[in-house]
Amino acid sequence: MIRSVRFRIFLKTLGPGILFASTAIGVSHLVQSTRAGAEYGFALVGFILAANLFKWPFFEFGSRYATATGRSLIDGYQIISPWFSRLYLLINLLSMFFVNAAVTFVAAGFLQNLFAIELPAALYYVPSLILLLFSFGFLALGRYSLLDTGIKIIGSFMLISTLLAFFIALLKGPQNPVVFEPLSARIGLESLPFIIALMGWMPSAIDSSTWNSLWTMERSKQSGYLPSVKESVFEFNLGFWTSAMLSLCFVVLGAYLLYGTDNGLPDNNVGFASGVVSLYAVQLGSWTFLIIAAAGFTIMLGTCIGVMDGYARSTARVISVMQGKAEKPAAYRWWLGLITLGGFLVITLFMDAFNQLVSLATTISFLIAPVIALLNYRLVFSDHLSKADQPGTAMRLLSQAGIGFLGLFSLVMMYYLWWG
Repeated sequence: MIRSVRFRIFLKTLGPGILFASTAIGVSHLVQSTRAGAEYGFALVGFILAANLFKWPFFEFGSRYATATGRSLIDGYQIISPWFSRLYLLINLLSMFFVNAAVTFVAAGFLQNLFAIELPAALYYVPSLILLLFSFGFLALGRYSLLDTGIKIIGSFMLISTLLAFFIALLKGPQNPVVFEPLSARIGLESLPFIIALMGWMPSAIDSSTWNSLWTMERSKQSGYLPSVKESVFEFNLGFWTSAMLSLCFVVLGAYLLYGTDNGLPDNNVGFASGVVSLYAVQLGSWTFLIIAAAGFTIMLGTCIGVMDGYARSTARVISVMQGKAEKPAAYRWWLGLITLGGFLVITLFMDAFNQLVSLATTISFLIAPVIALLNYRLVFSDHLSKADQPGTAMRLLSQAGIGFLGLFSLVMMYYLWWG
């Protein structure tokens, strides 16, 4: 009886963490993790683990703060200092169009692969435009409730197919035994841009921690249940560490099936999508190609919708708190429209540079990560939260180490970009 009650309570809380995981599994996993395995074998696993570990506290702070205070991280920034809100708005404006363009362009590749669509160069942008308009309409009409339900279905489908392909790959073993060669043989200074881009969205950009705080509040309104901090944090951690585990699954698939072979992943969205789907089909059988193609497309579609919602929701919120006025529903739809237009314009500029678009978006995210990490740390360890609701000593130390880790790599990247 007690277990049944606990499970019903868990279902009322379930949502934000799953939404986070489904959003994260998009570009960072399907694209970056698979490419890391294909090009470097297991050499970059340590960087992936470090990014997940050192970013974890700052994402967790989103759920913790929203549940403990009933406010989003964005509201907290404004309370501490209006300059924090202005800084966050600037970060959003700098990244939203590139991030939205990157995930949509990847999703368009999976869409074309699924339906075997071949287009002349003059119409190559059409699938991306269709996805942008679909995401806009989906969110403008359904907002959070439809988003929550859709993402749970999509995420479950991709989780099962990914784990199945992963375990079959383990049983069959790598295509080339050089996948186990020493790390020093594979990475050098020239690998730094890709490593930074890989960690930029691993498992997601830290500025999306504000989205999680907003989703936590929306889920509470939708379910009519206000969870405890412990319940909310548990739900988020379930989604986060599922996402982290899947990032390693994609590395293994890339390494076992492509590293050390003559095969690779093309530098265009359609070719890349076909290559990824083929990885699964090789393991599960050719009859699964359409199933996996559909799974890849749906998870990328979920990422598109989640990213657009996150940026529109957070931007509308930060402007309303800066103005000290109640948020108008029309503001959310207005930002959805602007993000749709801006994302489409970026895609038209990077039509022939798939890798460059993804790397640019992920690198921007990594360079601004230390700023968001500091803001979240300052907020959660302020007097906004009681001592009982604040993280323990271990999490405090880990978050401090995370700030140092993110700051160090951002400085290294800036040095490389300036002098390299």
